[in-house]
Amino acid sequence: MSAQTGTTYGARFFHDWMTAAAAAVDREADRLTELDSAIGDADHGANLKRGFAAVTALLEKEPPATPGAVLVTSGRQLISTVGGASGPLYGTLLRRTGKALGDAERVSRAELAEALTAGVAAVAQLGGAQAGDKTMLDALLPAAEALGSSFAAARQAAEAGALATVPLRARKGRASYLGERSVGHQDPGATSSALLIAALAEAAG
Repeated sequence: MSAQTGTTYGARFFHDWMTAAAAAVDREADRLTELDSAIGDADHGANLKRGFAAVTALLEKEPPATPGAVLVTSGRQLISTVGGASGPLYGTLLRRTGKALGDAERVSRAELAEALTAGVAAVAQLGGAQAGDKTMLDALLPAAEALGSSFAAARQAAEAGALATVPLRARKGRASYLGERSVGHQDPGATSSALLIAALAEAAG
């Protein structure tokens, strides 16, 4: 699909995004778990893999009719199937983004960027985190801002944000209990968030 100004995206595009995200998480699950074993519970990859597989199964079975409904449905499913902190955080991200899109049958990239910003703000509120705390927000905040420019810019911003967590000391989540020992490890949540944004760029072609 072309990324020209005036292009809008319907439910199928958002369904494709979730399918691409599930494939990316499936492909990178071992790496996510490896990152999480250094500073977390060593279950991030397995949990997200299970969650996104459940999302794609549900979307195939009952395809929602609007972009917002695809994301709200996906978020709900993640909350109900993913354990740990990542289920509520990713579920909140998608649900709030979907709710911000409302009932529109098609949305522009600018509208999605605005909705994603609302979703990211909800994640920040839920987790009590901010930029620089070595969490998924370090990938999501720059991605939401860059999405105003292009899908490719959002992907690059998310990937750069995830890499930038390596030298940070964790201030939120389980990794924060490690103190200085959290330094030198890439945050698994920021890494999986970058995969989600990369899947969005992939769906946009």
